Amino acid sequence: MSNSEAERSPLLKPAGDSPSRQLEDAETSESTPLLQSSNATPRYDGDDDGTRNGDAASIASVAASASSTKRTRWASPTIIAMVVLALFSLGIIIGAFFVPAAVEEYAKEALVLEPTNLSLESITKDGVRARIQANVRLDGQRVRNDHIRRIGRATTWLVRELGTEHTRVNVYLPEYNNILLGSAAIPPLKVSIVDGKNNAIDFVADLVPGDAEGVRTIANEWLEGRLDVLRLRGKAEIPLRAAGFIPLGTHSISESLSLEANKLPKLPAYNITKIDFQEEPIPGQDGKVMAADVSITAFNEFPVSVEVPMLRFDILVPGCSPYDPYILVAAAVTSPVAVRPHSDVVVNAHGLVQELAESLTRMCPGSESSPLDLFFEKYMGGEAATVFVRGQKKPDDGTPDWLTEILSSIAVPVPFPGRSFDNLIRSFSLEDVHFTLPDPYAEPDDPDSQPQVTGTIIAIAAIPSEMNFGLNVTGVKADADVFYHSQKLGELNLSDKWQKANSTQYPATKDGEATLEIQSRIQDAPLNVTDSDVLTSIIQALLFGTDEIVLDIKAKVDVRVETVLGALAVKGVPAEGKIPLKPIPRDGLGSIAPQVGNIEVIETTPQSLSIKATVNITNPTPYSAYIPYINIHVLCNGSLLGEARAENLDFKTGHNVNLAVSATWNPSLGGTESVQTGRDLLSQYLSGYNTSITLKTHRGSIPALPLLGEALSKLNITVSAPKINLPGRDEDEQTHFIRDATFHIFSSTATFLLISPLQHNTLYIERVNATALYNHTEPVGQIFYELPFAAPPGETLTPRLPVEWSLDSVGYERLKDAVGGKLKLDAKATVGVRLGRWTETVWYYGRGIGASVKL
Repeated sequence: MSNSEAERSPLLKPAGDSPSRQLEDAETSESTPLLQSSNATPRYDGDDDGTRNGDAASIASVAASASSTKRTRWASPTIIAMVVLALFSLGIIIGAFFVPAAVEEYAKEALVLEPTNLSLESITKDGVRARIQANVRLDGQRVRNDHIRRIGRATTWLVRELGTEHTRVNVYLPEYNNILLGSAAIPPLKVSIVDGKNNAIDFVADLVPGDAEGVRTIANEWLEGRLDVLRLRGKAEIPLRAAGFIPLGTHSISESLSLEANKLPKLPAYNITKIDFQEEPIPGQDGKVMAADVSITAFNEFPVSVEVPMLRFDILVPGCSPYDPYILVAAAVTSPVAVRPHSDVVVNAHGLVQELAESLTRMCPGSESSPLDLFFEKYMGGEAATVFVRGQKKPDDGTPDWLTEILSSIAVPVPFPGRSFDNLIRSFSLEDVHFTLPDPYAEPDDPDSQPQVTGTIIAIAAIPSEMNFGLNVTGVKADADVFYHSQKLGELNLSDKWQKANSTQYPATKDGEATLEIQSRIQDAPLNVTDSDVLTSIIQALLFGTDEIVLDIKAKVDVRVETVLGALAVKGVPAEGKIPLKPIPRDGLGSIAPQVGNIEVIETTPQSLSIKATVNITNPTPYSAYIPYINIHVLCNGSLLGEARAENLDFKTGHNVNLAVSATWNPSLGGTESVQTGRDLLSQYLSGYNTSITLKTHRGSIPALPLLGEALSKLNITVSAPKINLPGRDEDEQTHFIRDATFHIFSSTATFLLISPLQHNTLYIERVNATALYNHTEPVGQIFYELPFAAPPGETLTPRLPVEWSLDSVGYERLKDAVGGKLKLDAKATVGVRLGRWTETVWYYGRGIGASVKL
């Protein structure tokens, strides 16, 4: 063989290398990884991850990974040791055919061993029957010592052929107390040892594993990354024959070989091409289990053929900490697999999950997550979720004991592809919304110190096509951020306790995917407003806008699901949705139409009145609210006139009746200008004019949320002053405080029927300066009276008030013409009133007062 040919051979080294080093290099070359790491594994949906990290598809998909891992075990230290054992044995036999040191040195340096094929023909009760094919020759040019090269070539030319009898080679682990790794039974062999002549070796060897503990130790150290170098020592008693019949005796041979761990094959890259979950009945029982059918494809780059029988595996997940024992999740069985050189290998697996272990769903110490939660968190977050695959200890399929012992002692970590759940929830909305303002007496950390939201969550979730089993959502929890025009309004906290839920599952159709509609009624969920300016913008849009207002929600949702396995909690499912808010119609504020009734003055001062009343009011919005306490300033034309308060106010949609409110009338709070504004407002109101007031919040409106009250103060809500319903036959009559009048011409007096708006307090008229008018302008007479009289609740007939007639006026003539009948008159008056200690002077203008005229 030429030097160039020697260089191309993966097993050839320069002649100066030692024989043991040549064998080491030869074996190392054949240990070059043939399958890439599982980090290159694409996801089972066919897409590659950006980082090529394999994540979990689901618990049952681990069963599929078990099948892939089974193939990996044939390339793991167990089978590698067997292959090395066979090749090692062959090298020992050929390299030790002569006792003389020079010839032995020549054989070791000149030996070229090129494996061409390895096929595992069968698995026996004791080990593996393997067919080994290789090219063997001696290349004298590899020997650097000229003297040894000449002796070797001459000797091998004379002998020409070398043969062996049945030989058993044992391989030990020197660094593990010389544990027996395995043995190989080699049949009789004949090879030509003439320099440069190639021998095609083809034989079947029985490979028997040794101490299972040794295999387990090496495998676990390799899987955990603690194996740097694997040192092997082979021993054999080899009977040799020269020229096919000349006995050369039996020779004891011992050789060492070192394998670098980083050059051992790694876990193969695989692709989950199919995964399907479904419910499966338990034979002979009424219950069901969760089943998974998985197909996995991997490419075999080795020149290795293997017929792998059906194998059974346990699928496990990590516990709460790395030191906790693994938790059994499922059992998996693989179909027989045919592995062929340089071709795709397809593995089909069937997994069953009958029940979930208590340790899998029990909360970890100091945590609110269970091992199952931690697994799902990684799986749905796109991180590498790892499961462990281990052979079953007592399979019932006739698996040889030696193989069961080895496979059941090794737990292989398998990262497998997950999937993103970012688009799992198609829509997320909140309907039938009810707001509760903070309780002013709540502690700062109490949830009642924040606004609360009650409503109905409606979520539509897509069901992955591989999930063909029943789902029933019984509870939800969520933490949601609420945004308006990409600006964060606040945080909606629904994670303190499970909210009851129900779901409806819809199968896939030709035009759409399978979906799950989830409904849940949330009650008093705290809303932490983090930006009062955003809230102001929302309210302003509600009151004065015309387009629908849309709030965006970004949430992490926990879902409690009932399956055939029992209750499962899936945490941290990302959801994005919207809360549509309908603005108040353009005439909405006008439709509020407040009406005041049952007025009671409970306290007076010379400048103020404290009033309790009931209010009927219409809520024009589709939203209801519960208000524990609120304080609002009452203004007119920018002047502060008083304040209104409400406690435990349940403000429903539509018409609200008999809402209890209290108010303080005290224009002096706003200064002299406010006093005059208040006097004019009272006068206009009593005269039946259309008056309006402005309601404005302030920092103290909602004591628990001063910033909220301050933010809302930027919005001035102006409404018509509430009407007072007085007894009367029609709406016009119900607004007149002076209902009837009687004029006596001869006595020059007049009496008036007054209707008091107060039902519990007596109003005193201190003085009256009034003028009666006909046809709005023609004076009839003037009344000036300074003696006080009472106007108790209900109807009051005033004393006879003196009248000074306008004798030369048209109005007086019309009054005389109406003697014995009635006449419609107007009245202008300045009236001094007193209520308790409070006094005020107001003006009054009444129109269309029905007056009876008597002589």
